[in-house]
Amino acid sequence: MLKLYIGNKNYSSWSMRPWVLMTQAGIPFEEVKLRFDSFAPDSQFKRQIGAVNPAGKVPLLLDGTLAVWDSLAIAEYLAETHPELTLWPRGAPERVRARSVCAEMHSGFGALRSACGMNIEARLPEVGAILWRDHAGVRADVARIVQIWQSLLAEHGGPMLFGRFGIADAFYAPVVMRLKTFSLPVPDDVAAYMERVCALPGVAAWIEGALAEQDFRPFEEPYRVAR
Repeated sequence: MLKLYIGNKNYSSWSMRPWVLMTQAGIPFEEVKLRFDSFAPDSQFKRQIGAVNPAGKVPLLLDGTLAVWDSLAIAEYLAETHPELTLWPRGAPERVRARSVCAEMHSGFGALRSACGMNIEARLPEVGAILWRDHAGVRADVARIVQIWQSLLAEHGGPMLFGRFGIADAFYAPVVMRLKTFSLPVPDDVAAYMERVCALPGVAAWIEGALAEQDFRPFEEPYRVAR
């Protein structure tokens, strides 16, 4: 059976992507969760993940002795090994666009990701309002995300970005979490898409797991001194 190494569900946005993809698509796997204690080289987390992944990060997918790390590489591997699931869209132009928006998520939106860390159990509208007022980069990142989502939803008619659930929706699911935690303003059609994402069984299961952790990690929450 496939084995997926992840970090804390409340905080680990990169872990969320393949976990949600596999769960929602019905791909069986064993979950191995490594608790974030620190990202220092001598931390328990780094020692544990370093034993199986030389990159020293989660997520990591093990298929027997084959190790696949990085969320985008994992998604590509799953699409190759499970072609019947159509994790990428069938048509070549749609696949190109899906890969492009996933790659943009993978390498971009640094302002949003830096200022608004994923924290599913938190509700921080006051922090979000300050960031929205003072951080042009956050506003620009959200505007671009809204543009992507609105364009794809209009083109494909929903309910997901390319009609049916796929890799693109899994890749943007952590963005949905960030937007909700910080109550960042989005148009009604985007808010409706966010609610549909949260209602997906795979996403709902991840959220349930995140809320059950009750594992406050101060280094992940520079905007809070206590829970």
